[in-house]
Amino acid sequence: MLFERVESKGLAHYSYVVGDGTEAIVIDPRRDCDVYVQIATRAGMRIAHLLETHRNEDYIVGSGELAARTGAQTWHADVQLDYQYGQPVQDGQTWRAGRLKLQAIHSPGHTPGSMSYLLHDPDSAPWVVFTGDALFAGDVGRVDFLGMDRAPEMAGLLYDTIFHKLLPLGDGVIVCPAHGSGSACGGAIAERVWTTIGLERQLNPKLQFTDRDAFIANTAKKLEYPPYFEQVEEWNLRGAPRLGTLPVPTPLSPQAFAEKAQGAIVLDTRSELSFGAAHVPGALSIPLGRLPTFAGWFLPQDRPILLVNETDDPTEATRYLIRLGYDDVVGCLSGGMWAWHTAGRESSSIRMITVQELCRHLDAHEDAWILDVRSDAEVEAAQIPDAQHIHLTQLPPRLDEVPKDRTVTIFCGSDVRATIAASLLQRAGWTDLAVVLGGLAGWSSTTCPLEL
Repeated sequence: MLFERVESKGLAHYSYVVGDGTEAIVIDPRRDCDVYVQIATRAGMRIAHLLETHRNEDYIVGSGELAARTGAQTWHADVQLDYQYGQPVQDGQTWRAGRLKLQAIHSPGHTPGSMSYLLHDPDSAPWVVFTGDALFAGDVGRVDFLGMDRAPEMAGLLYDTIFHKLLPLGDGVIVCPAHGSGSACGGAIAERVWTTIGLERQLNPKLQFTDRDAFIANTAKKLEYPPYFEQVEEWNLRGAPRLGTLPVPTPLSPQAFAEKAQGAIVLDTRSELSFGAAHVPGALSIPLGRLPTFAGWFLPQDRPILLVNETDDPTEATRYLIRLGYDDVVGCLSGGMWAWHTAGRESSSIRMITVQELCRHLDAHEDAWILDVRSDAEVEAAQIPDAQHIHLTQLPPRLDEVPKDRTVTIFCGSDVRATIAASLLQRAGWTDLAVVLGGLAGWSSTTCPLEL
């Protein structure tokens, strides 16, 4: 028997491979799909079916790619949408892989046609339910993608799904959602790596609202989402362009890189300290591990991308980008910033200061204009008096609120988001910037104590 979860880090996307005998089924595959072929091959199985729980917004679904490689049949949810590939799932439809049976459960709420899939064990007992974006550990699916005018309606559908279809499956049934903690598809997904119907019934805050109206009132909320979601939604209907193998950006000399940079976005995936010390002028800083989280907020989809990496291997950065639909990664700087400097090219830098240094300035009554790019929830928990709060994701449309005639000192929970913000400001013409290293952990100002 085969049961394996595949996690796409950064996106916190979960997909699953289940199988028995000689056949396997993949649920919600990602676009770089070689991992599923490897898993099935090691188990001596062929992938026969690909099941989608809903039309996804945050990543490119890999059904088309994986079907082209394996010949598997693709089954998509949300039958009301105009899919250009696969076949629609019907409520109650079943699939078999050896002794295992999967059964579709119509689970509207996150989308009108969402599907969950109930896996029965070899003895036909309900064992695992793959809930897509209907039910997470510690949260439920967001219901605002069709607009806030329909959010109460969708929240009501989600209530019916959870309380009348999923919870009755039994407390011992394992819950396997499409996302874990950190996903933009839920506002407060818990860090329970594995969970069950019983645990969610007991611990999930949203499931404590057993009254339908109360559940709707506490679920029909508008949450922010990055601009790239719209392009992903479109591609996940018509099918994204085929990859074949993972594309490899062309290594470029500093001269060739500089020439191509004229019409491209230079994306620097090195650490925030490396970026602050020296970077290609005009580069956008998003450290490698944060690419899945922030690329969709700040990278335009209509311009080619050039990479500056910590090493000469662009594979991981490219993999993260193509999952989000950024296919036009045209090159990477061969030899990195060392090659850039030894070729005599100019670079830019951003001043870095410690949080203790900022606190000393404040205690000496030196004027400081502090830009706090943390989230609303973080600011509510610990606020810097007199700081200007603009959440990082909202910075581009609010640049006119940031002064250019004085030092802008940028603060976040550590320093990663502050460096991203500094690169955005520098690209837009700001020159006097300072990033605060250390965040809240080192705060010790006596004249400007945090408001808790």
